[in-house]
Amino acid sequence: MNTFEQIAELERQYLLQTYNRYPVVLARGKGVFLWDIEGKKYLDFVSGIGVNALGHAHPRIVKAIRDQAAKLIHVSNLYYHEYQGPLAEKLCKLSGLNRAFFSNSGTEAIEGSIKLARLAGHRAGGEAKCRLVALEGSYHGRTFGALSLTGQEKHRKGFEPLLEEVTFVKQNDVEGLRAAVSDNTCAIVLEPIFGEGGIYECSVEFLRECRASADQHRAALIFDEIQCGLGRTGTVFAFQSFGVTPDIVAIAKPIAAGIPLGAFIAKEEFATAISPGQHGTTFGGGPLACRIALEFLSIVEEEKLLENVNKVGAYLQEKLKELVSKRNAAIGVRGRGFIQGIQLEIPARPIVDEGLAEGVLFNSTHDTVVRFLPPFLLEEKHVDKGIRVLKKLLGKKRAAAA
Repeated sequence: MNTFEQIAELERQYLLQTYNRYPVVLARGKGVFLWDIEGKKYLDFVSGIGVNALGHAHPRIVKAIRDQAAKLIHVSNLYYHEYQGPLAEKLCKLSGLNRAFFSNSGTEAIEGSIKLARLAGHRAGGEAKCRLVALEGSYHGRTFGALSLTGQEKHRKGFEPLLEEVTFVKQNDVEGLRAAVSDNTCAIVLEPIFGEGGIYECSVEFLRECRASADQHRAALIFDEIQCGLGRTGTVFAFQSFGVTPDIVAIAKPIAAGIPLGAFIAKEEFATAISPGQHGTTFGGGPLACRIALEFLSIVEEEKLLENVNKVGAYLQEKLKELVSKRNAAIGVRGRGFIQGIQLEIPARPIVDEGLAEGVLFNSTHDTVVRFLPPFLLEEKHVDKGIRVLKKLLGKKRAAAA
């Protein structure tokens, strides 16, 4: 078996150096736990950045992957297979929207969403109806279209010029939004809850204004639920938690339990803007991924995991707030369900590093935020363990600062 150093050295030699990885090699997982190659056990509050919503090695997922892999993995979208239609139907019925398109990733779901909005915009208002409105502090992905909508300079820097027809407004700035949207706007694109941007929620008032402005100017309202959707807020779609329905919603991360799959789902009036040959994918929506996605949705429903997200998510928030009330290094808690963040007065990365040594996987985002995206199977006893470790680490930092 290769050692950590051998594995890391091989990557240093042959991989593009795009990841600042933590010093651990993970080898296997079960439920809410992971083990490294040396056998050390970790409690997982990251779940592959929201992907492993069913934890690791869920028996029904393992069985379905084995069964389907022995039958058919890929056929291309030149042909029908058994699972794409049923998955599209399931997602449309759960969302109340009308048609789905399957991609390989969340970023591709965003790309497809804005392409669809552009087509619908041109149909409604000619070539000039092409402008996009997005939010400062947002994150939508790393391809050129998605990056053009990402309102964080650190991600955009060095890749300009990007799409020029994007106007950024501050999250929850109703007046700024009204000023930014015009008859030449084809779409308003937003995350209901910022993920990479630090777990900041859009207010219901702001989302309602986005809906009203989109309707007034015949633009598409696009919700990026790649991180906050599919159960993480305690409802199947995050927009159902806020009571504002978009025209198009982009999803990905947990949908196929770790098999790459993304999708966007659209209302009929926008879906009809596209015709054969105007968009496509080689791998998106293959039989393996779609079958596993159907299994994922069945498990969430049958194991009543949304109830668990709401119950244990409320417990997590309560314990984080207690921590804030007693720890000088922690100053606030944001989010809901199983997408939450604790705001620190100190850099978050060292806390994550030290958590690793304590056998707990945390995640840092936006420099001073520790983010929690745990599996939907998380129990209160797991929360207690994570909070004990966090309390210890923040206590150390406070003592050092004093």
